[in-house]
Amino acid sequence: MGKNNQGTIKDIQKISEEVYSVKIYAPTVDEILPGQYISILCEGLTFRRPFSVSDFDNHIITVLIKKRGKGTEYILSRKVGSSIEFSAPLGNVFSVENKKTLLIGAGIGAAPLFYLNKKLKELKVKTFFAAGFLSKDDIIVTPHPTLSRKGRGEYDFVSTDDGSNGNKGSICDYLEKLIAEFKPEKIVSCAPRPVLKIVAQTAQQHGLDCEICMEKVMACGIGVCRGCVIQLMQGDRVINKTVCKDGPVFNGKEVVWQ
Repeated sequence: MGKNNQGTIKDIQKISEEVYSVKIYAPTVDEILPGQYISILCEGLTFRRPFSVSDFDNHIITVLIKKRGKGTEYILSRKVGSSIEFSAPLGNVFSVENKKTLLIGAGIGAAPLFYLNKKLKELKVKTFFAAGFLSKDDIIVTPHPTLSRKGRGEYDFVSTDDGSNGNKGSICDYLEKLIAEFKPEKIVSCAPRPVLKIVAQTAQQHGLDCEICMEKVMACGIGVCRGCVIQLMQGDRVINKTVCKDGPVFNGKEVVWQ
């Protein structure tokens, strides 16, 4: 379990129509790994709000926040230089290994894949980062400008539901094409559950390793309230696991997709 930390807001930038990049200076945090998350204390609210880490470098934590309710409104109303309390690091991690990796994100689910992609590239692992959004206004600008490719940000492929960026449709519509052209050894995805289900099942059909990062409403953050339970198949039996404590990263082949 992560410990409580005091940090300082270093920067808040709008990076899409509804998403903001928030950088927090965290002197007491020495390490956060791809896949892990932090949980921020919001004034006047009982439960902390969890956010995937999209980058961590030299005690600077970057999280991507979509304005949704009182918690996110509170965080985004903070001024640069103000203090903020959070728990970190939380959750388990992606497997960083030397396997040709196809990254599949959708919407705000792309957040933790930025950090994973950065780490894989540092290790010279071949990656292909594909992401889907509702429209061009919703495309999340990369928080790693040094990795930008001709204005497309960090992505190698982007689709939008309305076709406003040129590739019309869900990112799931292009899965087979991406697998055929990139020929990955592994697929990693973070997205809404319907997308994760298709990604995991497609990976299994192709005999590919698959890791998924689950999006789920998480309240307590320690697996006690059981509000984020999912089912996994282990051997011949179904077991319950919590996304906040046992995840958020799981083997896509083990998740029971109902």
